[in-house]
Amino acid sequence: MKAVLFDLDNTLIDFMRMKKISCEAAISAMIDGGLDMGKQEAYDLLFELYGIHGIEYQEIFQKFLEKTMGKIDYRVLSKGIAAYRKMQIGYLEPYPHVRATLLMLKEKGIMLGIVSDAPRMRAWLRLAEMGLTDFFDVVVTLDDTGQTKPSELPFKAAVTALGVEPKDILFVGDNPERDIKGAQKVGMRTGLAKYGQLFPDNGVKADFELKDITDLVAIVGDFHKNK
Repeated sequence: MKAVLFDLDNTLIDFMRMKKISCEAAISAMIDGGLDMGKQEAYDLLFELYGIHGIEYQEIFQKFLEKTMGKIDYRVLSKGIAAYRKMQIGYLEPYPHVRATLLMLKEKGIMLGIVSDAPRMRAWLRLAEMGLTDFFDVVVTLDDTGQTKPSELPFKAAVTALGVEPKDILFVGDNPERDIKGAQKVGMRTGLAKYGQLFPDNGVKADFELKDITDLVAIVGDFHKNK
């Protein structure tokens, strides 16, 4: 095994914890700004819209206000976005043991990379905010291929950038349908990040299951010992 590739959100970053707390803050701020709606009802509708447009959708609060107020009230919108951003900075953090695990893998001579559906700037900002930018040899984002997982294109772009065979790469992600299935299409080994999994397996099986990211150290060690 020469390289390990990671999904970013809910694999390295506890993204949904940050998302939920930030959205709660945004809703409270919009209600304070004039939105006439209960907090729980607003929260449920906002995540319903995320389900339609995608968790990375850039104009979700605009869609939310069009749905609830029939227009975009920029006084309300600005309050919501400002509260979201302020809360996001404070709660965006890696899962436990991420930094230590990345260090141990680097010490073993393993190349590391990211394949994320996030736009390029968002992905790099998240890595920078957590102090993780220097760990990765390759970072493939939505802007690099225009395709989201499970399309083969992002995975193939990472393979090309690393310069190694897919069979020598382990891909770790939380989403069976997007991460695991996509990596398997191009011939990578796969590890399911059970600690961040939000979506059902739907029959998709990874080669390994990780209860904690530190499980990677043993997986890589066993592979080289068996070789």
